[in-house]
Amino acid sequence: MVKVKNVQMIEVQDWNKLVTETYNRPYDFQQQDDCKSRGTFHLTIPSDYTCEEEMNDEIPEIIDGLEMGVKFKKWLERSPNLPVEGKSGFYVNLWWERNFYPDISAVANDLHEKGLIEAGEYVINIDW
Repeated sequence: MVKVKNVQMIEVQDWNKLVTETYNRPYDFQQQDDCKSRGTFHLTIPSDYTCEEEMNDEIPEIIDGLEMGVKFKKWLERSPNLPVEGKSGFYVNLWWERNFYPDISAVANDLHEKGLIEAGEYVINIDW
């Protein structure tokens, strides 16, 4: 008999909605890291390890630029209303979603500290 395991699954759209509504910033987990393929992402909350040290303090304001990911604090400090490359609206959101995003574990830990997600093992289902 094959062993099975029940998991706590979060749809990527629900994760994005929680992050976007909590922080009032554009966010799309699937668009990060050169756009994630369909599949799953395992997440432990809270996590002792984050990639925060590896994230940038700043990145160029280039939509779809090669530099991606910023420190959580820097992500929180920047206004989502500032233009990017002199553009606004859709292009600003695209830059935030594809380039200017924090480490997911840093976000998850903060959501946990805010009481918005319980400690545990989760799987984010990336599908669109």
